[in-house]
Amino acid sequence: MKSKSLFLACITLLVLLPLLSRAQPRLPSLFTDNMVFQQQAECAVWGWAKAGSTVTVSPSWDKQKYRAQTDAAGKWRLKVKTPAAGGPYELTISDGTPVKLKNVLVGEVWLCGGQSNMEMPMKGFKGQPVLGSNEAIVKSKNDQLRLYIVPRSSVTEPQENSKPSPWRAASPEAVANFSATGYYFGRLLQEMLQVPVGLIHCSYSGSFIEAWMDAENLRQFAGVKIPARGDTIKQVSRTATTLYNGMLHPIEGYGIKGAIWYQGESNYDRPDQYEKLFAAMVKQWRSRWSIGDFPFYYAQIAPFDYTRTSSNKGGKYNSAFLRDAQRKLQDQVPNTAMAVLLDVGEETSIHPMRKEPAGTRLAYLALTQTYGQKGFGALSPTYESLTVKDKTATVRFKNSPMGMTTFGQELAGFEVAGADQKWYPAKASIAGSVVNVTAAEVAAPVAVRYAFRDYTRATLFSNEGLPVSSFRTDDWAQ
Repeated sequence: MKSKSLFLACITLLVLLPLLSRAQPRLPSLFTDNMVFQQQAECAVWGWAKAGSTVTVSPSWDKQKYRAQTDAAGKWRLKVKTPAAGGPYELTISDGTPVKLKNVLVGEVWLCGGQSNMEMPMKGFKGQPVLGSNEAIVKSKNDQLRLYIVPRSSVTEPQENSKPSPWRAASPEAVANFSATGYYFGRLLQEMLQVPVGLIHCSYSGSFIEAWMDAENLRQFAGVKIPARGDTIKQVSRTATTLYNGMLHPIEGYGIKGAIWYQGESNYDRPDQYEKLFAAMVKQWRSRWSIGDFPFYYAQIAPFDYTRTSSNKGGKYNSAFLRDAQRKLQDQVPNTAMAVLLDVGEETSIHPMRKEPAGTRLAYLALTQTYGQKGFGALSPTYESLTVKDKTATVRFKNSPMGMTTFGQELAGFEVAGADQKWYPAKASIAGSVVNVTAAEVAAPVAVRYAFRDYTRATLFSNEGLPVSSFRTDDWAQ
């Protein structure tokens, strides 16, 4: 009996040995059927195979053979040239034993990152709906819009690969579980560009911005604790470097056109630091992708009463300071722009149910500033300057060629202060692209603020319906 078992084991080994020696090359989780490559670019393709072997990548769009040699660890990486948008194509990767990816498209690829307001799926969170999503989901079937979700992962060391996840063509089932902000962005982009669009969703609810940054770039920030290898991660989405390590690092370098970002709620009480962290994060991502200063469009956090979830009150615990920091960043960081969401906030929910404005306003920015389309508004009117004459403070705005409006409601939310730094509610009136502000209590105005509360309502808009951001003309500590 033993000899028979030994004989069968030997036969099995003899059968398996040739197969093991010809094991297929292994690809990152991001490379699957239905994937989308960035058009007219040199896109990275990488993976693992037997050490010392030659890997050949053959795209069906040009029938070229791209070759790379694996290193001692079996890693390989190369770049393929992509054509103008089109498909479907096939991509064959072989080290003697081929792997074939099917139904591959070439088009525009965007990375969607952030925290819960980016992660919130079209079907909503339990008890927290996305307004109008059911109808949008029903009508969502679109083979030219492809969706990929990077699975959650929080670890202390950079990972070579993320957890398995497939690319999916837009369909009710796929869209229901995909980022609502990301979907509305991609849907409008695909409709207007009429090319395939691929969206890579990489976000985690409750995350600090520093969780999406690497250790090298965080060392300049005093007070940010970088975990050591093997440390216990007590807050999976709020520990520096951990989401970068587990989710972003594995996909770095994949061919993209740009990124959209919706995050900041978890950093609301550190506005001054956030301003510096955001700039450093964008710089880091661009450095790691090595495709220049790619477009980076972001959503401003919406108004919400943060005292409902925090005991912190007053001063810079007012989230308007974070919104103001975000407002200023679009002038500080090249090739960025901000979608203002002052009109969608909810006093009792940090997750606004109106997600379509976030996605479509981010798409407006991409369509105008990245793709050069014209004829519609994309940027909200933005504070430009303050002048004072007698008791009247005059605030001038840029990006308001057609002037501004309240759409019939009272213009509210303005405050004025004198040299004593005491704030008083103000009367305000629109005159084209300026707003004149006065308060009976302030004889000599020196500063103006607008919508500078945790929770507030937007009352000032462009003619195209884009709200003006919270802003302040001062730089006072409180």
